[in-house]
Amino acid sequence: MAKLYKKFDPADALHRFFDSDVFYSFRTSPVTVISFVITLVIFISAAFAPWLAPYDSFDPASVELMNAYTPPAWAEDGTSDFFLGTDDQGRDILSTLMYGSRISLLVGFSAVIFSIILGVGLGLLAGYLGGWTDIVIMRLADVQLTIPAILIALMIDGVARILVPPESRELMAIYVLIIAIGISDWPRYARVTRGAALVERNKEYVSAARVIGVNSYKIMFKHVLPNVMGPVLVLATIGLALAIITEATLSFLGVGVPPTTPSLGTLIRVGNNFLFSGEWWITLFPALGLVILVLAVNLLGDWLRDALNPKLR
Repeated sequence: MAKLYKKFDPADALHRFFDSDVFYSFRTSPVTVISFVITLVIFISAAFAPWLAPYDSFDPASVELMNAYTPPAWAEDGTSDFFLGTDDQGRDILSTLMYGSRISLLVGFSAVIFSIILGVGLGLLAGYLGGWTDIVIMRLADVQLTIPAILIALMIDGVARILVPPESRELMAIYVLIIAIGISDWPRYARVTRGAALVERNKEYVSAARVIGVNSYKIMFKHVLPNVMGPVLVLATIGLALAIITEATLSFLGVGVPPTTPSLGTLIRVGNNFLFSGEWWITLFPALGLVILVLAVNLLGDWLRDALNPKLR
């Protein structure tokens, strides 16, 4: 009997990808290539910070208080031992950036995944089932969209501080932050998924599945869901940058991660206290790191949106 399915060949799939229009648009766009390289460098630096960072800035045994307020290497009184200088506790700024990026990226990725699960699930139900399910879910989304995401995140964080015992607040801070950002961002994914599901539910393959008696929920999650994930993945790329900004904003306001596990927002908040006393590098470099990361991810998201848009091909 002849084989019905061709065996998956990674080399062939890779070759087809390099010959695709998406890869052509990528390699012919210098801005996209530069953004990808910058994003990749930041991701690798954050993921392998324990091995790549010059110092373990959050190990008290390796921090020398006498090194506090050391300016960058190229400034007067700077030293090559601390290329970007040190903060008020003598911690190497370059190392704190690499470790701080880990928290920002962890919270950003986790919040986006949580938003996708919640938003795509509700959007799929609203778009496929319709009726009162659609009305209730989308009216909730519309109401939430009228409130700034940062206010929703602050409200959820405040409620969590009341419910979580004081001794467990530091331990639960990152989880609360992920849930707060995730809940504040689900309506965007729900609206995109609902619109795609409204189109898919009227196609022939869905009608055929209904005729043969396939369960509605099985049709939704096994057949419709894979066909609506394209726009969601593009939105998630841009949503990652927004999640990182929201996390940095909350941490800057002092309601994010605790100081013992600083993110980029916490580093900016700490450095802001020394901005007018002359130690500008303590807040400048974390702020630049945040701007570069968000800008690079945003540019990649914009390219991906255009590359996957058939109208622009």
